[in-house]
Amino acid sequence: MPRGDLFPDIAPYETGLLPLSGGHVMYWEQVGNPRGQPVLFLHGGPGAGAGAVHRRFFDPHHWRIIIFDQRGAGRSRPLGELRDNTTPHLVGDIEMLRRFLGIEQWMLFGGSWGSTLALAYAQAHPERVTGCVLRGVFLGRRQEVEWFLYGLRRVFPDAWADFAEHVPEEERGDLLGAYLRRLCHPDPMLHLPAARAWSQYEGMCSTLLPSPDTVASFAQDRTALGLARIEAHYFAHDLFLPPEGLLGGMARIAHLPAEIIQGRYDMVCPAESAFDLAAAWPRARLTVIPDAGHSALEPGVRLALVAAVERFRRRG
Repeated sequence: MPRGDLFPDIAPYETGLLPLSGGHVMYWEQVGNPRGQPVLFLHGGPGAGAGAVHRRFFDPHHWRIIIFDQRGAGRSRPLGELRDNTTPHLVGDIEMLRRFLGIEQWMLFGGSWGSTLALAYAQAHPERVTGCVLRGVFLGRRQEVEWFLYGLRRVFPDAWADFAEHVPEEERGDLLGAYLRRLCHPDPMLHLPAARAWSQYEGMCSTLLPSPDTVASFAQDRTALGLARIEAHYFAHDLFLPPEGLLGGMARIAHLPAEIIQGRYDMVCPAESAFDLAAAWPRARLTVIPDAGHSALEPGVRLALVAAVERFRRRG
């Protein structure tokens, strides 16, 4: 997939490991202009981790770009650890990182689960947020999880069949429970095949057109284990969100500006959630990409994300 419309590859100017509670250690990095406007990149999943391409959504001459891997994900350790791994823990980790780096306020940039976490953090600490750029909105509602587990078969019956057939037929009425038991099993002969099956299913459904590169990246063992195990753990606990959900907390961030980018044919996080969020957010601008699915690297989506970040830059 050509990515020439993103900013050039760039290496971090600083990286580190930050000890957290419960034995977790967070990987973090800073990219771009050390004196620039701070922006925090929040990766998806939960559990997917961040990569080098995520640095490229931001003009490195203007932005001080902070990227980190959430508990149990990517380069943070231990990989796939579920103990002390909840949304409130992640919100607390973000605030610890902000204080550690001496940042007063920052813009939030997140897609899929990253949009969920951005909203949760902004609602907990609205005074620390200058605005949000969100993509492929996921609000963590029960119907969104059920869609991922069962509804997607209406559009991707072949991918769903591979996903469901990984577990015995008698367990398919509770795919989440069946997968979680395997993903949490200590034997790699059990948890790694389950992680690959879960992660490949998500990868196959993430783009408008088939993308072997996307599926291959999801299938890598390290990516698959963090993504599948942590995602199933969060799904089983209603994403550790408050009973009123994220829409119930929108009054706390109604004053913040936001850009919402949504692929019309996003099958992983259908557009309904983006429209619901925009309707509850007076200062949000919703852009629907007519020929895109879920991935941030879909051509129309990545162009719109770069444009949204540039609009925030012009605001100062």
